[in-house]
Amino acid sequence: MTKETLTVTDNRTGRTYELPIMDGAIRAMDLRQIKVNDDDFGLMSYDPAFKNSASTKSTITYIDGDKGILHYRGYPIEQLAEKCTYLEVAYLIMYGELPTQEQLSKWENEITYHTLLHENIKQLFEAFRYDAHPMGMLISNIAALSTFYPEAKNVDDPEIREVQIKRLIAKMPTLAAMAYRFSMGFPINYPDNDLTYTGNFLNMMFKMVEPRYRPHPVLQRALDVLFILHADHEQNCGTNAMRSVGSSRVDPYSAMAAAAAALYGPLHGGANEQVLRMLTAIGSVKNIPAYVERVKAGEFRLMGFGHRVYKNYDPRATIIKEIADQVFQVTGRNPLLDIALELERIALEDDYFVGRKLYPNVDFYSGIIYQAMGLPVAMFPVMFAIPRTVGWLAQWVEMLVDKEQAIARPRQIYLGHGRREFLPIEQRG
Repeated sequence: MTKETLTVTDNRTGRTYELPIMDGAIRAMDLRQIKVNDDDFGLMSYDPAFKNSASTKSTITYIDGDKGILHYRGYPIEQLAEKCTYLEVAYLIMYGELPTQEQLSKWENEITYHTLLHENIKQLFEAFRYDAHPMGMLISNIAALSTFYPEAKNVDDPEIREVQIKRLIAKMPTLAAMAYRFSMGFPINYPDNDLTYTGNFLNMMFKMVEPRYRPHPVLQRALDVLFILHADHEQNCGTNAMRSVGSSRVDPYSAMAAAAAALYGPLHGGANEQVLRMLTAIGSVKNIPAYVERVKAGEFRLMGFGHRVYKNYDPRATIIKEIADQVFQVTGRNPLLDIALELERIALEDDYFVGRKLYPNVDFYSGIIYQAMGLPVAMFPVMFAIPRTVGWLAQWVEMLVDKEQAIARPRQIYLGHGRREFLPIEQRG
């Protein structure tokens, strides 16, 4: 009979150990029994960047990178993007099941109730330089919210947690729009609670002097789909930051500011910005072959291709490509689209990229869509942070209620000096 164990022989001592295998993994702490002698700390696993280490068990998002599969709570991303609104998917991610009509209406009303921000927040924005990056302003103001809601530190109280969850999902579009309007020198627009979640966001972003802003239904739907695609993505850098900082039992605003800061990086939420800069640098379809050759020569990377997890076509990229066509019918065709389409065609026919499984990811087309909608490049990571809020919060709650979790404290392998005696300055060097 097959045993669900792993037999390890330590060749240093000749001892053999039998380690249980559970859910396709061994527990790192089971390695600690493997010692050379009683003074030995015990064996550790060394895994920079967590490339093959699971830090948690989760029921939220499932990814099969080899097959190009992404599920939220068991539902394929393709079905959710086609049939749902963002708030419907947000409910699913947060509570584990798709809502009934009654539950969805109540959820939408509760989110709408919290869209307004305290007026003092405007003063915080005014403290920034005129050219401050929108993402830097967003991160700072997310953290500042913890001072407006001091009860949020009671993270073990389910009722208090629930209020903060609704506040954050509701207020993130308002904060994001304020960051955009401030960076553009425009007056702040207040929420219009007669509009949908994404329609209201477009209102706060783009309303000028018209008495009532009417969001275009195609652009509103495109935002819903883009937000759904970005709602959660397993244990990525930002989510790991949310869980790690949250493990100290800090309030969710502070933990989410850390998650947003992780998202700010060009290897994470800033990736679509890098794609746009690359397409702009290429400049013309005729320049693509020469550019591709320089990529193959190792001069630089092909931005928007390849993924840490997906070793097949990113399922989100297929959906977003279809949405792009619908958006461009409203906004006009983005001149960078022709470059993107030709670059994708050439790369997918080149053995260099196919052999390395470098397929387009979600960032490849999202930046082009956001630019076509009138957003500056600096807003791209902000647009990522809005929908990812619900994923961060669901992961945060999952971490809080998981009795196996404790404050995050990775081990290290020390390679520095042994004990040394202090030397007075006149005796040094």
